[in-house]
Amino acid sequence: MGTTVIVTALLTATGIGATVPEATREFQNETFQRYWGTDFVWKFDDLPSEGTVPQFRVPYSGHIYPDTSGGTINAMRRYDMAFNGRRYLAASFEQWDTTAFQEPQRGGLFGFRTVMRPPGWHGHCNGWAAAAIRHAEPQTSVRRNGVVFSPADIKAMLAEIYIYNDTLNLEGPQYTINPGTFHAVIANWVGRGAHPIGMEADPGKEKWNYPVYGYATSSTRLRDGSVDVRMNLAYAKDSRGEYQRSPRIRYTKYFSYNLDLNQDGEIVGGQFYRNSSMIDLLWLPLRPKQGKKPGNERGNPHIDVDEVLSIWRDSVPEDVRKKWPVIDPPAADRVSEFPGLQTLMPVQDVRYGEEDTVASVDESDTAEPASEGGDAPE
Repeated sequence: MGTTVIVTALLTATGIGATVPEATREFQNETFQRYWGTDFVWKFDDLPSEGTVPQFRVPYSGHIYPDTSGGTINAMRRYDMAFNGRRYLAASFEQWDTTAFQEPQRGGLFGFRTVMRPPGWHGHCNGWAAAAIRHAEPQTSVRRNGVVFSPADIKAMLAEIYIYNDTLNLEGPQYTINPGTFHAVIANWVGRGAHPIGMEADPGKEKWNYPVYGYATSSTRLRDGSVDVRMNLAYAKDSRGEYQRSPRIRYTKYFSYNLDLNQDGEIVGGQFYRNSSMIDLLWLPLRPKQGKKPGNERGNPHIDVDEVLSIWRDSVPEDVRKKWPVIDPPAADRVSEFPGLQTLMPVQDVRYGEEDTVASVDESDTAEPASEGGDAPE
C-alpha cells in the first residue's frame, strides 16, 4: 500500500522555478486536441478551481490481485472453462506471469536464508485502475457457454486485459512532472472534462496506481504575478479483495506549490513546496488491445478482449453505459449524444489507421515475455 511522500529536498523534485519544457506544452496541446477536439487551456484564471466526475461515475475500489496470491488466476480458470475448451490456457499464462519475476528476499524459519520470491507489491493495481476509469462497475452475472461470470469475475477479467495495455503518459516527454504541468493536466482533464485519470502515486521502486476523480484548490496571488496553490486530490483506494459490489474508498493527497505565470496569465512553470505530496506520473488507459498484439505485447494471449468487453456490456444497463463517455472508446462503446452534459465531450472516433475490432491471437503465438509484475503503466 502506497503512502504519501513528503518532499525533503525541493531540488530533487522539479528544481526551483522550473519551466515547463516547450516539448511538453506542445504534447499537451496536441494530445488534448486529439482526444477532446478543443484547445488545452494554460491560462490560470480560465481553469476551474475544482472539479469532479458525476457521483455515479466515481471509480469503484477494486482488488489489485497480488502476484503472491495468484493474480487473476481464478477468473482465468472460469474463462478457460467457457472459451478454451476447459484447457487452462489463460490460467497457465497468468500463473507463469505472476511468478516470472522474482528477487532475493529473506526466508526460512528465522529469516536467515535468502530465497527467490515475487516482490510482495507486484500485482494488477494498474489493471484495476484502468478498468475503473473506463468502465462502469459490473452489476449482474452473465452466462457464456454454460459458465456464469459474476460481477467479481468480470472485474478480474477487466483488470487482466488492461494490466499491460497501452497507456497515455500525461506528463509528456519529461520524466519528472512539473507543478505547472500537474496543475494544468488535472484542471483540464478532471475539471473541464470530468474524466478520471490514473495516478502512479509514490516515487520510488514500488509502483502503486489509483484512479483520480476529483480535486479542489485554493490560491493566493503574489506580487510578482505568480500564484501559490494548495490542492486536495481525491482518488479511489483499492479494496482488500474483490466484491460483487465494490466499496467506494476515498483517499486524498495534499499538494502545495507555486505556479509561474507569464504576462498573459498562462502557466509556464513552478515549484513544489517542501510540505507537498509528490507523485510519479499521471496517465490514462487507452482502448484495450489483444494480448501479444501491438499495444499489448505482454498481455495474456488466451483471453479475448472483445469477448470480455461483450460480457461487461451485458452486465451493465445500457442507460448507464451511455452516460459514460471515455476517450478512445471501441466502436461499440461510442456515445453519439449525451443530453445535459455540462462538461466537455471526448472525441468518440479517434483514428489510428487500424481496425477497431482486435482480432484474437492464434494459439501458436505464445512466446512468453519477461515480466516485472505489471504494476507500472509504462
